[in-house]
Amino acid sequence: MRRGVEWEFEPTLDRITALVELLGDPHKAYPIVHVAGTNGKTSTARMIEALLRERNLRVGRFTSPHLTSMRERISVDGVPLSEERFTEVYEDIAPYLEIIDAKVGKLSFFEVLTAMGFAAFADTPVDVAVIETGMGGTWDATNVADGTVSVITPISLDHTDYLGPDIPTIAGEKAGIIKAKAMTVLSQQPLPAAEVLMRRAVEMGATVAREGLEFGVLHREIAMGGQLLQLKGLKGVYEEVFLPLYGAHQASNAASALAAVEALTAGDDPLGDELVRQAFAQVTSPGRLEVVRRGPTVVLDAAHNPGGMEASVDAISESFGFTRLIAVVAVMADKDVDTLLELLEPIVEEVVVTRNTSPRSMSSEDLAARAESVFGADRVHEVARLDDAIDMAVGLADQGDEFGSGVLITGSVVTAGDARVLLKADR
Repeated sequence: MRRGVEWEFEPTLDRITALVELLGDPHKAYPIVHVAGTNGKTSTARMIEALLRERNLRVGRFTSPHLTSMRERISVDGVPLSEERFTEVYEDIAPYLEIIDAKVGKLSFFEVLTAMGFAAFADTPVDVAVIETGMGGTWDATNVADGTVSVITPISLDHTDYLGPDIPTIAGEKAGIIKAKAMTVLSQQPLPAAEVLMRRAVEMGATVAREGLEFGVLHREIAMGGQLLQLKGLKGVYEEVFLPLYGAHQASNAASALAAVEALTAGDDPLGDELVRQAFAQVTSPGRLEVVRRGPTVVLDAAHNPGGMEASVDAISESFGFTRLIAVVAVMADKDVDTLLELLEPIVEEVVVTRNTSPRSMSSEDLAARAESVFGADRVHEVARLDDAIDMAVGLADQGDEFGSGVLITGSVVTAGDARVLLKADR
């Protein structure tokens, strides 16, 4: 597998277009639900997959980034490709990569993975593919495909060096997945983003379903291990839907996923309460407010931008009731670190700052300096290694009430993934 920077970004679809043409356009072999947005893409994609599988369809899911294994990015029927199959798919397309490298330009890491996903799904074959953008929309490699249904989850500031400095510019890039005369599902958006997205939909003649208008969450209440929802879809109202994930943002993601599957489904009949209940009850979203240990409770969360961290903080405050919460934080140096720390500060008693395994990770020394300006020096502990940082945080949490203390490990998808490995969360 070729190496490369994960987010190499060049505004062109020339290479991926040439590659999929050589491969026989595998992305045209099945209908696609295309998911873009800033936060909630992977959770929404997993919920869409769960609903489609409950309808006895074979589903391919392409998501990014991964938590612990690159194979997570290409799944069939909820299961990542095996090591043997992942290698086989790469070897099958490798000769074509060399042709494109020589004639069109060197393919990026993400372009190769995208082509592998398309090819694997065509070979299986799948009935439907759920495809998550890597970053952006218009120039994202996945946008070589036309989604039968496009879903755009909440947009906020992230990847500003690549996508633009403000919400309208970022929304314009995400809006590129809205295709002519297709169905577009819009999660609740800030007004500047909504205006851009609606303008694009009108230009493309797309049909639009908007959260809060055509669909949405009618009621939600906290339940043991998640929440109980009443959801308004495009074709009906679904009662007493248990979702084993935390936070209003996940309820919103569930509503968007439901609308997307209804839009993809022929006819006017609703999906059925029991089907929706069964599908959502089985949903998992690793690394998204995931409880991996008790006594004290240890929660992993991949929040890495202000929008994601705000949603996570609200969900923790609502669902966990910690009397003493210790945070372990490792972030990428190019993120809005100060805002992330400011959002965490009201719910965290002490913070252990460290680094993750990414070369883009901010050093623990620099992060400690930033954290001290927010928390004060007496509430900040600097530890060079994540494993040691987790041990310290657990020790600090143990100083409080056994049943009310917790540890939150957050700041990056890589941080959550590293912690899952260290804590053997998959076993």
